[in-house]
Amino acid sequence: MSLLDELKKSIKKNTTMLRIFGGEIHDAVKLYEDCVCYPIEELVALHQMEESIRKETDEATLKRLTAEFREKRLEVEKHRFPDAPEKIFLWKKGNMPRETEYTENIDFEYTHDPDFFPFMYESLIPEDVTPKGAVVMSAGGDHGGNILYECYQSGKELNELGYQCFFLMNRPNINPWSGKEAGADVARAIQYVRAHADKYRVPVNRIAYAGFSNGGLTGEQNVQYFSGGRTIQDAFPSYKPDELDHFSGSPDAFLCVYGPRFLGEPFDWDNVVYPPTIVIVGEKDFNIPNIAPYAQDLRDHGVTVEMHTFINCPHGGVGMKLLGGGEHPNFQQWLYLCDHFMEELYKHPSI
Repeated sequence: MSLLDELKKSIKKNTTMLRIFGGEIHDAVKLYEDCVCYPIEELVALHQMEESIRKETDEATLKRLTAEFREKRLEVEKHRFPDAPEKIFLWKKGNMPRETEYTENIDFEYTHDPDFFPFMYESLIPEDVTPKGAVVMSAGGDHGGNILYECYQSGKELNELGYQCFFLMNRPNINPWSGKEAGADVARAIQYVRAHADKYRVPVNRIAYAGFSNGGLTGEQNVQYFSGGRTIQDAFPSYKPDELDHFSGSPDAFLCVYGPRFLGEPFDWDNVVYPPTIVIVGEKDFNIPNIAPYAQDLRDHGVTVEMHTFINCPHGGVGMKLLGGGEHPNFQQWLYLCDHFMEELYKHPSI
């Protein structure tokens, strides 16, 4: 079969998937985003069904599995916790900075509809434990089921290591929003945590950002536009500042997990204050060619950088404890490496 025939086959399969299964994926995302509001094992089971369906090629089987998925999704919806936590919405109505014209979501091309409004959830440690700091976390891709592993599970493990965590549901970069919009959502989340530092019992200079894959790209967009004292209004002149804008929206540490900029992509260093950064990536990740030039560029500009690669590990893989450990348990050392990185950084803030 020729490459063109393979491409045609792939397009036909994806079109069928969108037509039959797209609406169900779309509706399930709302459950994944509210992961702290439902039994996590039920959400994992739902996502595993979704992953199996994505691999199906027979249309009749696809329809049957989609019906089963819908039944499972509706069942999960009945199990929302009666004391489910409240969302923390990032922006005031009518004052969310925008630049992307996005008005319709035909055939569920995007995970989120045009009326999506960014928010986050708290994942906090016990009151009798002194926090080491806070971590705002954003999943990869356009989020979806990645939230379960890259935010929920990783956040719970960071809680165990002593960090207050926040699961950020931002406008995902390129899906369809711009990096500037995605970075603004990160800035706003960090501003919120800083403004409420006393409530969360964390120093205002110990707020890190963890971005996975596309979430890592989003993290750099945050640094690009909102570090060095630059404000949200600087990037979006029509935005009206409020009480949170008295606080910096740039993180004190950047946990960049398989997600730097692409090779050759320009980065404007003017007025940028890049936070100390730890880079985590698998040896077989497609991002590997991007890593060394990215890290070297940071070093060339005086940024503290720590980088780790893991043998035989592909792209993704964070939070696999949720599935019993996954195929690459060595990759899970990333948590302890990031913990040590932040501990050393916060002990020696001049780094």
